[in-house]
Amino acid sequence: MPSFDVVSAVDKHELSNAIDQANREVGTRFDLKGTNARIDYENEVLTIVADAEFQLKQVVDIFKLKLTKRGVDIGCLKPGEIQKALSETRQRIEIQEGIGKDAARQMTKLIKGSKLKVQAQVQQEQLRVTGKSRDALQDAMALLKNEDFGLPLQFTNFRD
Repeated sequence: MPSFDVVSAVDKHELSNAIDQANREVGTRFDLKGTNARIDYENEVLTIVADAEFQLKQVVDIFKLKLTKRGVDIGCLKPGEIQKALSETRQRIEIQEGIGKDAARQMTKLIKGSKLKVQAQVQQEQLRVTGKSRDALQDAMALLKNEDFGLPLQFTNFRD
């Protein structure tokens, strides 16, 4: 029986490459040279540090551009609030991975409500969709692509 998995994953290697490239560019840019601007990455959380808020926003823009160029969807970023101190400004950005229970429930409800001849099943942090025909599965993929669930989706493990 044909099936595929719906996942929300981030390529860690590409993420670390984007962080390195952004840090390199921040160090060499004229308007950010000599500042304390940088991106730190630890335990699925990015911490962006700069001297002022406008510099922090520039660093975030540089980082998002590097992510996009490396093929990582910026929808996986969940920015926190900007925290200001006397000498520096910080922002925490969480990396979202996996499909949460609420999003999986929404996807399952959408698939069942579409009257496609497929079944959706939640398996940990992914959703497995099975059906009798490849065409029905492709219709289910198109249906999920057109909806916004607040996280980037990838379709993997397509079996015929």
